[in-house]
Amino acid sequence: MKRWIIAMLPAAAIAACSPRVEEASPAESAEQAADYAPEGVIAKTLPEIAAALAAGETTSEALVEAYVARIERVDWAGPALQSVLALNPNALKDARASDARRAAGAALGPLDGVPILLKDNIESLDPVPTTAGALALKDNVAGRDSPLVAGLRASGAVILGKTNLSQWANFRSNDSMSGWSALGGQVRNPHMLDRNPCGSSSGSAVAVAASLAAGAVGTETNGSVICPSTVNGIVGFKPTVGLVSQEYIVPISFSQDTAGPMAKTVAGAAMMLNAMATGEARTDYVAALDEDALQGARIGVARFAQGQNADVIALFDAALEDMKAAGAELVEIENFEPATEDFWGKARAVLEYEFKATINDYLAAAAPGVATRDLDALIAFNEEHADVELALFDQSLFESSAARGGLEEPEYLEARAAIQRATREEGIDRLLAEHGVDVLVSPSGPLPGRIDPVNGDVWPAWAGAGYLAAIAGYPHLSVPMGAARGAPVGVSFIGAKDADAQVLAYGYAYEQRTKHRVEPAYLPSAEALPEIAVAMRRKME
Repeated sequence: MKRWIIAMLPAAAIAACSPRVEEASPAESAEQAADYAPEGVIAKTLPEIAAALAAGETTSEALVEAYVARIERVDWAGPALQSVLALNPNALKDARASDARRAAGAALGPLDGVPILLKDNIESLDPVPTTAGALALKDNVAGRDSPLVAGLRASGAVILGKTNLSQWANFRSNDSMSGWSALGGQVRNPHMLDRNPCGSSSGSAVAVAASLAAGAVGTETNGSVICPSTVNGIVGFKPTVGLVSQEYIVPISFSQDTAGPMAKTVAGAAMMLNAMATGEARTDYVAALDEDALQGARIGVARFAQGQNADVIALFDAALEDMKAAGAELVEIENFEPATEDFWGKARAVLEYEFKATINDYLAAAAPGVATRDLDALIAFNEEHADVELALFDQSLFESSAARGGLEEPEYLEARAAIQRATREEGIDRLLAEHGVDVLVSPSGPLPGRIDPVNGDVWPAWAGAGYLAAIAGYPHLSVPMGAARGAPVGVSFIGAKDADAQVLAYGYAYEQRTKHRVEPAYLPSAEALPEIAVAMRRKME
């Protein structure tokens, strides 16, 4: 059964045409990677950029100008990554205001002046629509900040613009393409342009990997922060559901949706989370980071989720050795299956029920420019604009969701209780308790297949246990653990409910010991790798 890689789930959207993906020689590919490599301060990590601002080594205005120039050169031209859907026309003004605060000794904190991109299902008060990549929402200029954006803005962060995504956060069709939206086209993986960037926070992950902003915000319902983070070689964190407010974000599921920070490093993600988290109980996630967090920790090795790819398993085994060398005790967990009949059927039913209810509420209160005010109207709109909206795949999930009843129906209530019990009390909670471990680790996902507009998403045998954290609503962190045949892959840290600080600390300790993040190579395909190019050629004379 298809694994649901979806998330919670910009002025006119700005998009480029899909790039041609042609085979290049290894020499040409090396030159290409060097040509597109970031230079100067924007090549650095979010904490380094914040430090450069604090030291007066750069200004927020200079950062915004540099990022915009790079977006124009690398995202809308060159390899045409198509990860940035729209720029915020207020970004330069906000950057200059940040510089003035610093000059007056009144900086709002370490994020003051740092340019951040938002996934385009997250509302901001800037004059940029929140579209979820859909034509029906092209005029959805809400004029209000979601609470997480208000938190970033209160910390002085500059909202640079909006990122492309899997349309409607990949909850429109059973045959969808990750990273494609009607308004933004297909997002490209900067490591290999023909490889799936995963979704639905494709644009946010690609933009961070390609140094188009210091950090980005993604959203997840089931895998939509973690999967794009692993295949694009960055850090992604899905917090405990409820830690970051879901308000004013285009919804799928109130029981699973959450926004999360995406950055080059764990410290960068923690800095963003400090600003994004809502509620009265505040934790300093940066202060909780500890290079020695793995010392004495008991790590549950989720072998049941390591997948079948030998290269991924080898990287995972090496990551485990690194954790062991850092003082962790490894506890092997060979088997696990969700303890409920028809688990995936029930999981889909819950999303369909909740999507119908939440999207109807969202559309009913959308900006005045939005004409589609409920799911039925949205389905009809897409049929009327099938040449744009349905050009590559259908809206089967919209239709099956529309056929569902209300949230009071026994089928929904029983299904939600069953899948939450299977992933909480009988899932993560039981695995942690029975094996006496502090955290679960596994590969974050498989190596990506090619972008396929004929068949839709085509993935190899799955790796990772992210569905457990997603459905349970528990914290999940992906940290780069290297690359196989030019494709990055991450290692996951999954913890108990509200163990966000501990999960980040474990990932930080691993990251500081290994530092396996790789810069994108902008290869047209795997055939551009010398060893693969040679193997692919005819040898007989």
